[in-house]
Amino acid sequence: MKKVAVYCGASTGNDPIYTQAAIRLGNWLVDHHLELIYGGGGIGLMGTISKQVIKRGGRVHGIMPQELVDRGAELVELAKLSDLTVVKDMSERKEQMMILSDGCIALPGGIGTLEEMSQAFSWARLGNNPNPCVFYNVAGYYDSLKTMFDKMVTSDFLTQTDHDKLLFSSSLDEIYSFMTTYIPPKIRTYKSSH
Repeated sequence: MKKVAVYCGASTGNDPIYTQAAIRLGNWLVDHHLELIYGGGGIGLMGTISKQVIKRGGRVHGIMPQELVDRGAELVELAKLSDLTVVKDMSERKEQMMILSDGCIALPGGIGTLEEMSQAFSWARLGNNPNPCVFYNVAGYYDSLKTMFDKMVTSDFLTQTDHDKLLFSSSLDEIYSFMTTYIPPKIRTYKSSH
């Protein structure tokens, strides 16, 4: 594992614990010699984690749609110190982030963070994304989402085997262990009922 895609909010939320978690995750990436792949933004938790990685001398690669660059959302330091790839749209950004990374982690965030991580996990289940997927469950932020995934299993919409390929954790040690021992799911085949 060399590069980790981190999905997170363009806001910092209303509790300093989220900013502190982004700083911790940035330090964790640098301490484990992992490059940050992220959405390229300079505000919110995106700005917090990327600036922390750059401050610590780590590598950062931002992927940002042209529309957001035109609106001035990119992290200025990326142009000077690291990499910023400008893509056509959000769909291409999500695809590029998965292609470039070896793992996916979601910090607390909003609907965009949830949508990106849900796609990464959905593609992993189909065999199109070989990366482990983790919700960094800071202060129980993702507890209700974990309950929803558990409900998917008990309702037979998600297998326990697939559920086990997704981690909810507030421990960076547990996250590192999960990600470095992860075995990508096999590509499933479907039998017709006819």
